[in-house]
Amino acid sequence: MAPVPANKVFRFGVYEANCETGELRKSGVRMRLQEQPFQVLLLLLERQGEVVSREELRQRLWPADTFVDFDHSLNTIVNKIREVLGDSASHPRFIETLARRGYRFLQPVEVPQGNSEIAIPPTPAPASTAVLTRTEDLPHVPRQYVRILFLLIQVMYLSFYIAALARASAVEDLLEQSFGHPALVAAIFFVTAAVGVPIRLYLVSAVAFDVKDLAHKFLRIFWPTFVLDELWALSPFLLSVQIGIGLALAATAALIYVPFAQRTLVLMRDRTAAEVEVPRRP
Repeated sequence: MAPVPANKVFRFGVYEANCETGELRKSGVRMRLQEQPFQVLLLLLERQGEVVSREELRQRLWPADTFVDFDHSLNTIVNKIREVLGDSASHPRFIETLARRGYRFLQPVEVPQGNSEIAIPPTPAPASTAVLTRTEDLPHVPRQYVRILFLLIQVMYLSFYIAALARASAVEDLLEQSFGHPALVAAIFFVTAAVGVPIRLYLVSAVAFDVKDLAHKFLRIFWPTFVLDELWALSPFLLSVQIGIGLALAATAALIYVPFAQRTLVLMRDRTAAEVEVPRRP
């Protein structure tokens, strides 16, 4: 397999991979990427939109007489590339995994030549990445502000759950007044509260200890958590007699939006983290 020409520069989004210098930059900021991950990234960029087989990658990285745990090593290399790009295997924006086949680079790639640029036709992004806000669409926000806002949201939900469980009798009375036959609704209410407590404790601790790659971890649980949050968004209607139907509707509308705000905040957090050089495991 012919190597990538040493004078080539690949551009995709805010990133630029320079074959001559062996550097990957994001908005001009150099990102730390070891040689083998960089070589894999170059091959994926050169073959944008095509499936690069695992065997091709093995030939590029290791001579035929090299003994190595190929599957584990290649998975580690691809994960390092994803880490630098802020990408996710479950919600790919850059590198798509095709089980037992190989990998494919999804974003459009430009190859400058002199004063002109040749654009490699883009592969349409998966529907799951186009429905909601993407990382590259978000503004740059100081990381501490993002962490504080995300933490406050988790504390708010945690307070809801604990207060509901602590005042179970009063909540059951409200449900009976609202629904007449509250057994099923009460069961859903308290079960979701009991499930929500450990989820919020995990997210609070993840933010407090600045857990790495939180966006990818959160996206794995986003849709189950979304269903949970949307059910609890209806809770202000239980207080409509006390606060009025208008205020209950306004509070519900705000709570319906909050799950999307959480997702945006964790993506902002990881985008900011990607601006600095990423330390590598030995």
